[in-house]
Amino acid sequence: MNYILPLLFITLFSVQTFACSIIYYVDSKTGHIYFVNNEDYWYDVKPYIQIVPASHNELGRIWYGWKNFGQGGVNEKGLVIDGATTPEQNIPEGYSSSPTGNLTDELLANCSTVNEAVLYLEEQKVALKNAHIVLGDRTGSAVIIEWVNGRQQLVPIQNNRLVATNFNLSDTNQMETCWRYPLIQEGLDQLDAANPTETIDLKAVGNVLGKVVQLPQPDATGKIGGTLYTTFIDLTEMKLVLVYQLDNSKVHKLDILAELETGKKRKIKLG
Repeated sequence: MNYILPLLFITLFSVQTFACSIIYYVDSKTGHIYFVNNEDYWYDVKPYIQIVPASHNELGRIWYGWKNFGQGGVNEKGLVIDGATTPEQNIPEGYSSSPTGNLTDELLANCSTVNEAVLYLEEQKVALKNAHIVLGDRTGSAVIIEWVNGRQQLVPIQNNRLVATNFNLSDTNQMETCWRYPLIQEGLDQLDAANPTETIDLKAVGNVLGKVVQLPQPDATGKIGGTLYTTFIDLTEMKLVLVYQLDNSKVHKLDILAELETGKKRKIKLG
């Protein structure tokens, strides 16, 4: 199945503006849940998919990223996580803005639901000064966690979707948004308005993000950047698809539960 290349109306913009675009979407007709993300970054990193089976005290999980850090992922209970950079903010007093270790892996290993993940971050006193976190689960619960003006802010799912790009939705003093956010919302509106006989599937939701991918471009020094990979997760069926560098010949398709049930830890290199 081609997820990216059929979209011919991709918009170009400077690779100096790296930006993630994230969708958590519930099909209001069927209740089917999808989670899709564009990871935009430099092409010279070496990303991979990390599969970690359950242990006696940790949940099985699959995350993707580079340099021993998960940029996003999903666990056996259907908790998903991803994040996006935002303008820098003050964080609450007594919180750490630079948590050590792999925060994504830690959350997926220890939390089954959105509520558990929110509480875990609070218990560990974690607050990010230049990013927000998107959390969702298989129950239809989803939230964006932001830290604005020294306070934690929760932006819950409204109606059937939650969208994050690179501005803080809870910062009423911030006038800056981005062109991707309304374009994504428009695409999801079109899915909602579709004829009931038309099937909304993982590809349909993913193609909404296809409108806002960054084609690879060099900066002034010749360094290439753009959409490093796009992840498509069907939370109802527990399937994961990853397309590397907008190339449909570099597609990884995983049955999440089947992968975790093997009991074997493994790494899938993308490059």
